[in-house]
Amino acid sequence: MENLGLLKTLALSGGTWVLYFLIACSVLSLAVIFERCVYFWRQRGHDQRLQDQVLASLSNGHWDHAVAYADEAKTPVARTFLAGLAQETAGIPVRERAMENQVLTERIAAERNLVILGTLGNNAPFIGLFGTVLGIIKAFNDLGIGGTAGPKLVMAGISEALIATAVGLMVAIPAVIAYNLFLRLIKIQVARMENASRLLITGVENMPGRGALTHGR
Repeated sequence: MENLGLLKTLALSGGTWVLYFLIACSVLSLAVIFERCVYFWRQRGHDQRLQDQVLASLSNGHWDHAVAYADEAKTPVARTFLAGLAQETAGIPVRERAMENQVLTERIAAERNLVILGTLGNNAPFIGLFGTVLGIIKAFNDLGIGGTAGPKLVMAGISEALIATAVGLMVAIPAVIAYNLFLRLIKIQVARMENASRLLITGVENMPGRGALTHGR
């Protein structure tokens, strides 16, 4: 019975506290979106130019130049190149594993906090609906208590309750859009790193003077 009393108290409290919770979720969502935008902005670079520079250096036998170009770029593709160029005498299998690990590391970094956007995008409308249900319960309870003044009171209460659903959608829509956009950027970034890995392996194999050395270990 005590538990039922607590549930009734919660139900009759209305959905105001849900609105405050949704506002906090909105602030969190916007903070994550801003942080991820800054991250992807910092990762931008001229990957095609870097790729051409690294491969041209390798084809000319200038290993140090290729490393210098990759180290200067500071992008995910550049760090993938660096992972493959880390050991000059390493064999192809070693380079492939090093670059695969780097791609995984970059992907984990790019996906940081995206679970928050995914969770809010999927659940904020339901949280808003929960607030609306609580508001309607309170409105009908007020109708039962208010007597003849009840209808106007309950209509006002229902109107206020529907605000929670609207706020839930306002939180969810930007979160879903940003989540899908960031996933698209990550997919493109991973594709570029994987392509860079394959090109680097080919460049090292064809580098003058490498020969059988590249296939060892």
